[in-house]
Amino acid sequence: MRIKAAYRIFVVFCGVALAATAAARADTLNLVGLGDSLMAGYELAPADAFPVRLEAALKDKGHDVVIANAGVSGDTSTGGLARLDWSVPDGTHAVLLELGANDALRGISPEETRRNIDTIIMRLKDRGIVVLLIGIVSPPNMGDAYAEKFNRIYPDLSKQHDVPLYPFFLDGVALQPELDIGDGMHPNRDGVNVMVSRFLPFAEDLISNISVNIND
Repeated sequence: MRIKAAYRIFVVFCGVALAATAAARADTLNLVGLGDSLMAGYELAPADAFPVRLEAALKDKGHDVVIANAGVSGDTSTGGLARLDWSVPDGTHAVLLELGANDALRGISPEETRRNIDTIIMRLKDRGIVVLLIGIVSPPNMGDAYAEKFNRIYPDLSKQHDVPLYPFFLDGVALQPELDIGDGMHPNRDGVNVMVSRFLPFAEDLISNISVNIND
């Protein structure tokens, strides 16, 4: 009898432990960084990529969050749209959407870039996934006319879809040679750290909004 009673207690204990573990997992916020080489961490160690460093910074501040790196070097907004469904799995709470830099470098029409990013946002919102839109600035060699159209994409779509906007992903890093890998475009490890420190308040606001929505 004592053995049976002990067994029952053990089973109940295991059940409680499993339930607690499941609840803890359910509380974890799952984010995806969808972007190009700037998100992927071009020529950096995997541990130095922006999503990994941002996840670490958020965890240091007590947030239970996992950020998947869905950055693909060389990707355009067209490529991001084409791989959207398998890059952002079910169970994702929010997407850090950073696309368009390669569109500008290749001179792709701003209208096409706008359409692609617009469609990505709509499809994510249809799935109940929160979007934080990350802006990119047209390179100066594309000229003023191109830059005027391209640079309006991000604030316009942010307003149209009522999604938060981080205006410029390379804020604090662009035109700082000591913070790139030597090509004038991609951040080095120190550059990523600067990007993370500037992005962190936006990420925390995003997490707070997601948590409120989940609790409601």
